[in-house]
Amino acid sequence: MQRAIDLARSQLGRTGVNPAVGCVIIAGERIVGEGATADGGSPHAEQIALDMAGEQARGATAYVTLEPCAQRSSGATACSGRLVEAGIVRVLVACSDSSIMAASQGLDRLRAAGIHVETGLLETEARGLYTDYQPRQS
Repeated sequence: MQRAIDLARSQLGRTGVNPAVGCVIIAGERIVGEGATADGGSPHAEQIALDMAGEQARGATAYVTLEPCAQRSSGATACSGRLVEAGIVRVLVACSDSSIMAASQGLDRLRAAGIHVETGLLETEARGLYTDYQPRQS
């Protein structure tokens, strides 16, 4: 998770209205994918990390600094859906996201797909990334 936090921190102030999120995908003992929310807010960290991991994501664990989104304003596949489609089996999340684009719906989707979800890993450290983030409420 520390690597995911470092990735997110590197994008603070560069992601527009979207939060700076970090994602690291681990298969066995190796990092097979990683990413941070891109300049301007898209693509999201999970998408970048999953693209890097490719087929190695199947059966892997994802560490994400902020709850994966359940919907995208662009209509693209949400990060929670991408994690399910990629075959991720475990997702560890530092912080929840009260935005209408997430609001536990992303976590619910992961759990409904049989993915083991844990929250709160290094939450205190990651929470500092989101002090200026204004989640969408409507």
